[in-house]
Amino acid sequence: MMTSGDVRHSFIEFFKRHDHRDVPSSPLVPIDDPTLLFTNAGMNQFKDVFLGKERRNYSRAVTSQKCMRVSGKHNDLDSVGPSLRHHTFFEMLGNFSFGDYFKSDAIPFAWQLLTQTWRLPADRLYATVFGGESGIPRDDEAYDAWKKLIPKERISEFGSDDNFWAMGTSGPCGRCSEVHYFRGNDIPCTEPKCLGIGCRCNRFIEIWNNVFMEFDRQSDGTLEHLSMPSVDTGMGLERIVAVLQEKSSNYDTDLFTSLITKISELTNISYTGRTGNTQILSDISMRVIADHMRATTFLITDGISPSNEWRGYVLRKIMRRAMRHGKKLMMTEPFLHTLVDVIVNDMSDAYPELTEARASVVEIVRGEEERFDAVLNDGLPRLETVLGLAASDGKPVPGKEIFRLYDTHGLPLDFIEDLAREKHLSLDHGGFELAMKAQRKQSGRGIAFETKNERDFEYSSESSRRELFETGDLFEGYTITHVTNVPILALFDQKRRHVLQLQEGESGYIVLERTPFYQEAGGQVSDSGQIYSVNEQGVASVKAVTRLGPDSPRVHQVLLTTGRLEIRDFVTAEVNADLRNATRRNHTATHLLHAALRKILGAHVKQAGSLVVPDRLRFDFTHSAPLSHEQQNEIENLINKQIHTNSPVHTEIRSTKDAISAGAMALFGEKYGERVRVVSIVGFSVELCAGTHCEATGDIGSLLIVQETGIAAGIRRIEALTGTEVVRYFQTRRTIFDRLIKTLNVKEDQVYDTVHNLQSSMKRLTREISNLKLKAATDQSDSDFRKVVNVKGVSIVTQQVVDFEKPELRELADSLKSTVPSGVILLATANDNKVALIVSITKNLAGRLHAGQIAKEIAPIVGGTGGGRFDFAEAGGKEPQKITELLKRSQEVVTRMLVTSERVR
Repeated sequence: MMTSGDVRHSFIEFFKRHDHRDVPSSPLVPIDDPTLLFTNAGMNQFKDVFLGKERRNYSRAVTSQKCMRVSGKHNDLDSVGPSLRHHTFFEMLGNFSFGDYFKSDAIPFAWQLLTQTWRLPADRLYATVFGGESGIPRDDEAYDAWKKLIPKERISEFGSDDNFWAMGTSGPCGRCSEVHYFRGNDIPCTEPKCLGIGCRCNRFIEIWNNVFMEFDRQSDGTLEHLSMPSVDTGMGLERIVAVLQEKSSNYDTDLFTSLITKISELTNISYTGRTGNTQILSDISMRVIADHMRATTFLITDGISPSNEWRGYVLRKIMRRAMRHGKKLMMTEPFLHTLVDVIVNDMSDAYPELTEARASVVEIVRGEEERFDAVLNDGLPRLETVLGLAASDGKPVPGKEIFRLYDTHGLPLDFIEDLAREKHLSLDHGGFELAMKAQRKQSGRGIAFETKNERDFEYSSESSRRELFETGDLFEGYTITHVTNVPILALFDQKRRHVLQLQEGESGYIVLERTPFYQEAGGQVSDSGQIYSVNEQGVASVKAVTRLGPDSPRVHQVLLTTGRLEIRDFVTAEVNADLRNATRRNHTATHLLHAALRKILGAHVKQAGSLVVPDRLRFDFTHSAPLSHEQQNEIENLINKQIHTNSPVHTEIRSTKDAISAGAMALFGEKYGERVRVVSIVGFSVELCAGTHCEATGDIGSLLIVQETGIAAGIRRIEALTGTEVVRYFQTRRTIFDRLIKTLNVKEDQVYDTVHNLQSSMKRLTREISNLKLKAATDQSDSDFRKVVNVKGVSIVTQQVVDFEKPELRELADSLKSTVPSGVILLATANDNKVALIVSITKNLAGRLHAGQIAKEIAPIVGGTGGGRFDFAEAGGKEPQKITELLKRSQEVVTRMLVTSERVR
C-alpha cells in the first residue's frame, strides 16, 4: 500500500519527468496578496504569473501546497468533524502550465499518473467537461481528449456551477474538467436510482480538477481569449490518499491514524471510525482535534500566533474549538501541546521547517491551553449569570450578552449553546450576528479578504502596459543614491490614471527607466528624496515607492513642488542620503539582533515581523517569556561587540535553494524568486534579504534596546535605536536624571533608595487615610447619609459617602454586609463629577434578588449603566446631583423585587 509520503513524492516526480519545475510550497500566509486571509489553493503563489504581471524562468511547475480554508466561499470549518473529507488544513497537489501545454496534454498527464503510476482501475474513472452555457460554447477539445481515453458514456457534461472556474467577477477564467472515482455500488444511495456523478450520495468522489484558463472576462461580462492560455490543475492529497489506501474516510489514512491513536490514548476513549448515521460524538471530537492541531502546528510554524486580530484571531478560534472538543472528551488538563510531536514526526520529511519550530509551537499551544482554562474559570460564572437572568425573564438569551461572553471573555459559541440547551434556553442568534458585524466593522476583522482592496494603475492602452512591464525592475540603489539622465517612462495622476504630464502642486506617480529608490519590503520603508529635470525646471518630492506589479518597474509616489514633468523628460533621481544611511544602519542592526537572539535564547527564535525606519527599528520574534534584564544586556553586548569589530557586510546573489541549504535565514514577509540576495556577516549572521545595508558593522555606531514587550501569545517585540539616536536617547535621559538629582537633593547613587522610600511613605499614608475614611463611614448611624429599612426580613442599607475610590467602596460594602444577616448594601459616591455605585447582597438572597439586575435598573437615574453578578454589581453615572434620588429610588426598586419574588415563591 502506498503511504501518503509515497503519493506526494510520486506525484512530484511524475511531473518532474515531464519537465515541470519542482516549486516549494509557499507559506500559509500569502505574500504580497491582501485579497487572501490564508493560502487556499495551489495556484495562489502563481496568481501574478497567470495574470501576466510576473515572469518566471520556467513555464511548467509542480507543487505540493499547504492550504487553509477557513474564510469566504472556501470555509470548511463547520464541516470539520461530522464530515469524513473536510479539513481546515490540507495539502493540494498541483501541476501548472504558463502558456505551455494545454488540454490535449493536461488530460493525458492526469490519466497516465492515475492509471499507470498509481494503478487505479481505469474502469472506475469518470470525467466531466463543460457542456456549454450562457453563450460559452461546449468544451469540445476537452471532450475529444477524454474520448480517446474512456468510453463516452463515462463522460458527463455540466454547466458553470460545476465546470467553469473564475478568479473573480472579472479577469482570468475558463472551463474545467474533473476526474471522479467510482467507489462502488455498496455505498448507500437514497435515490430510487443513483444519478451517477451528479448524485448527492458518496459513490462518486472528485479527485482531480483540470482548470483551463483561456478567457479574460471583461467588466461588462464579455469573454476575450487570453494570449497565453494556461493550466491550473490539482487535487487534495488527503482525498487521493484515501482512494489509494481504499479508505472511506480521510481520517483512516496514515495522514491521521497516528494522531488519532495518540488522542485515543490520552483520552482513554476508543476511536470507532463509524460512518453515516452510526457516527458517535467522541469520533467527531477526535477528528476535530486532529484536523485543528495540524492547522495549528503549520500556522504557528509559518509565523502566526493566536491573538484577537486578523489571522491570529482565526488561529485562536481553531485552537479553542479543539480545546472545546477536548473538554467533550473529559480532558480537564492541557493536552493538545503533546500532539505536536506526532505531527512533526509524520510531516517533517516533507516540511523540515516543522522540526526547527517544534519547541516554539509546543510552548505557544501549551500557553494558549492554560489561557483558555483561565477564560473558562472567568467566563463560566458570567455565563451562569446571563443564563439565570434569561431563565427568570422567560426570554431567549440576548444576542448582545452572547457576543460579550464570546468576544470579551473568550467563551466559544458552541460552549454557550451547549449550556443553554441543558437549561432549555434559546439564544438570540440574530442579535449575536448584529453585534458580531458591528465589532468586525470596528476592529477591521471583517475586511473582505476575497475582494481586491487596492486600485490597479490604468493604462492608456494594452500595448503601453505591456511595454512598461517588459522594462523590468532596474534598481541601482544598492551601491549609489542617485542616477542622472534617466528618462521618464510613464506618469500617472493621483487616481493612478495614465497621463502625459504632472503640474506643480499635483500628486501622482512617476515610472523611471532605472532608479536608486528602494521600495518598501521586508519591513524596510521606502526611500524618500527628489526627482528633478535639467536646470530643476520640474522638481518632484518622492514620498514613497510601489510597483506596477511583480518584476515590473518601481513607481515613485510624488508631489510636484516646482514646474512640471512630462513623459520622456530626462531627470535626476536622488535619494535622501541621510535618511537612507540611518535606515540601512537599522536594517543591518536588525540582522545582528536576529542572530543574537537565536544565539542567546535558542534556535526556536524566528522572525515574526519587523519595521526598519530611519529613527528606530522594531523586531518581532517567537519566544514565550519576557527577557530578563540580564538577557537584554547580554544581547546588547553581543551585538555591540560585533559592531565594534567592524566586520564587513557581504552581499552575493545565489539560488534560493542553495542559499537556504547553506543555512541562510529567510525573513518573515519576504517573497523570494529563483535567485536571491544573501546578506552575511561572517561567523555571525546569514540571511536572505533584498534590503539596503551598511558596508561594515561599524557603520551602525552602537545599538540600544529601549523596550521589550509581549504582543501576542508566544510573540515578543524588541524596539531599539542605533547611531546618533542612541546618543540623543542618552542625552535626553541625562537631562531628566540631572533634574531628578537636583529636585531630590541627593547624590546619584541615592536616587533609587530615595524614590523608593518616598513611594513607600505615600502608600502608607494613602492606606491610613483610606482606613480613617472607612472607619468614619462605618461609624455613621442612620442619618441623611445612611438609611436602613427592613422589608420581608431583608435589611436595605443605602449610603452616600464622600471622596471614596472604588476599592474603598468595595471594602465598605463588605464591612456593612457583615453586620446584617440578610441584606442589600447600596453605596454611592461622586468624584470628578462622576458617580460610582456598588450593589452587594448577602449570599442567602440568591434566587430572590440579583445585584446585577438592581444596578442595571437604577444606574440610568444618574445617567449611567451597570451590571454584574447575582451577589455583587457596579455601576457608573455622570449626574452626581441625583445621588440622593438614586438611593431613595433604589430602596423602592429592591422592595418591589422582594415583593415580586415572594409572590413567585
